[in-house]
Amino acid sequence: MSDWRSDRVASAHAGENPTVLAELNDSFAVIGDVQWLPGYSLALTKVPGVDRLSDLPRRQRISYLADVDLLASAVENVCRRRDDAFRRVNVEILGNADAFLHARIWPRYGWEPAPLVKKPVWLYPSEQWSNPQYALSGAHDGLRADLAAEIALYRNSMEFRFNA
Repeated sequence: MSDWRSDRVASAHAGENPTVLAELNDSFAVIGDVQWLPGYSLALTKVPGVDRLSDLPRRQRISYLADVDLLASAVENVCRRRDDAFRRVNVEILGNADAFLHARIWPRYGWEPAPLVKKPVWLYPSEQWSNPQYALSGAHDGLRADLAAEIALYRNSMEFRFNA
């Protein structure tokens, strides 16, 4: 595949999406392309062509949402351990710009700018998405490893085993 970003789901299935942290029951857990809020991750559907949650049969929807819960829990635990200023995670499924089902897991921190700390991340300046300072890079390898390990821990935990 020439550019894994052109089809993130197909590239994940092909093993060519470098952001994949783990394959879950009905999603791929991936680390975000940008890390201005360290730990930003997403759950990408495993079903090509699915644009919205309601496109999935109900049992698969529930399983996908269980994957989102698992990833959000892993992000929360990793970010809490790594940064004392961690506050919470925000989980959202918007789909207004990217035409594939994905849930965004945004860690939120006390060190965020005061006007933004209690607001949606979408109110951050749009330059955050393209600023090379925040681009996913080798500097995030430790964070990536911690997230992958936490996901694996949860996947093996009875608390997170789910059979829809």
